[in-house]
Amino acid sequence: MKSEGFHSWSDAEIAQFEKHHPVGSRARLALALLLYTGQRRSDIVRLGRQLLRDCVLTVRQQKTGAELLIPVHPILQAILDDAPKDNMTFLTTQFGKPFTSNGFGNWFRDQCNAAGLPQCSAHGLRKAAARRLAEAGCTAHEIASITGHASLKQVAHYTKAADQGRLASAAMEKVKTRTSSG
Repeated sequence: MKSEGFHSWSDAEIAQFEKHHPVGSRARLALALLLYTGQRRSDIVRLGRQLLRDCVLTVRQQKTGAELLIPVHPILQAILDDAPKDNMTFLTTQFGKPFTSNGFGNWFRDQCNAAGLPQCSAHGLRKAAARRLAEAGCTAHEIASITGHASLKQVAHYTKAADQGRLASAAMEKVKTRTSSG
């Protein structure tokens, strides 16, 4: 049996996490960074204010080496404005040190569990970010410009369900228009 990989967060799961972890918490900051940048945890743990200029984050992806310029979504900006400003990275451990990628993954797993979301993970937010971009009508190239995917095939895999729903709705609208005017 073929697996679909990591579970992609639904909007209801995102809302449940946000309800459990309020703005101002490290967990909420982590969720916002993952959801509004579409980056891997290895890149999220390296993000900091020094990479933010004129509401654009500059990200050099660790896995691919790709350099991305990601405009900061207003919701993320509001959360960053509320975040501590005295560290090199946005996210730090309870001891004020930057997370390792694996340490962050384990910590975020605990935050998901605390919110009653054992099926959710950091990587699932990368998939949710791609899905949300697709639902907003972004092309595969536009989505890849945010997520940094080198392969449009992988973007298509992440956004398959969103694209199917959007395309089916558009198709039915065309049929309704044709049958009501004919």
